[in-house]
Amino acid sequence: MTLLQLSHQITENHRLLLPPEHKLNTRLVCPEYSKSAQEVKTYPLMQEERVFALCWNIQSSNELYATMCPSPQPFCCCHHFADGEKTQLHTHDYIELAYIMDGRFSQRILGNDISFSRGDLCLIDKNCIHQDYLLSQPASILFLGISNDMFSEIMEENVTAQKITSFLQSALLKQKDVQQYLHFKPNTHAAAELEDCLYWLLRELYEGGVGSHHICKGLLLRIFAIISTKYDFSLSKDQRKTMNWLIFEEISAYIRKNHADIKIQDLTDAFHFQEDYFNRLIKSKTGLTYSAFLQQIRLERAEHLLTSTQKSVEEIAAAVGYRNKGYFYKIFQEKYGITPSKYRKRNGIF
Repeated sequence: MTLLQLSHQITENHRLLLPPEHKLNTRLVCPEYSKSAQEVKTYPLMQEERVFALCWNIQSSNELYATMCPSPQPFCCCHHFADGEKTQLHTHDYIELAYIMDGRFSQRILGNDISFSRGDLCLIDKNCIHQDYLLSQPASILFLGISNDMFSEIMEENVTAQKITSFLQSALLKQKDVQQYLHFKPNTHAAAELEDCLYWLLRELYEGGVGSHHICKGLLLRIFAIISTKYDFSLSKDQRKTMNWLIFEEISAYIRKNHADIKIQDLTDAFHFQEDYFNRLIKSKTGLTYSAFLQQIRLERAEHLLTSTQKSVEEIAAAVGYRNKGYFYKIFQEKYGITPSKYRKRNGIF
């Protein structure tokens, strides 16, 4: 079963339980009644339930079916709309993450019309004024409502590098009372990986059970790790430049720490980027390929060991990652114009 199929199944199951005039209908879909009034939507669940899912199924018959889980009582509302109708301007006092499961979806955010395609996400911060367009085009959207304390924990524990996470927190996601949103677009194969996590999260929210809180938190950690590393998102020119330098600093520090036996797959595992990303980033910052950059780091370390320790050349070669003494001699001489032994005699302290 896919995420989309699960969403439709939950919606259909809830349709059979309660009539469409359920009291929470207007909470899920509130049609526009004023051009200027702004609703503030508060977190709808008890404190211990720190994430919820809202499933929208928009049909070409101009009907919108919406359901939420978990909820005190399972229910589904049906709203008949006119093409181009909007929901009322509103903000949340929590974080909202919207994922487009199928079709296209549009929102008006901070006065700008934004269109989303299948696989896109939109992260809307609290206090960000927005409204949703209801169009006569089939679409399915999964909204995740994330409490502020849950979101803070996720950002603090996220598996992305510390400096990168700190940047996202301060520059994008954690500025208090600043109206913000982020539009994420997937890189190659990222959508499938994300959908798998969203599927299990939605299923867990629907079925519940022992340990559900911890399972949901773990899945959210994975979801934010994926979208922060494998999805593209809009930043200003200065923010993007800062972000790239932070990523480069984290990657280069990791390479320097593990230079003796590092493989590019280790970078992929640690930072969750594709292999070609590392080559592009390092090339843009140093003019070197990943292999040439790693060799430079190893030779710089070898130079330091030659002039500050009594280790043999063979020991130093092995310590910086070279098992072939002849190859080490060759690349060292190419860089410094002299053999390691002569370099030590000329510059060593012994």
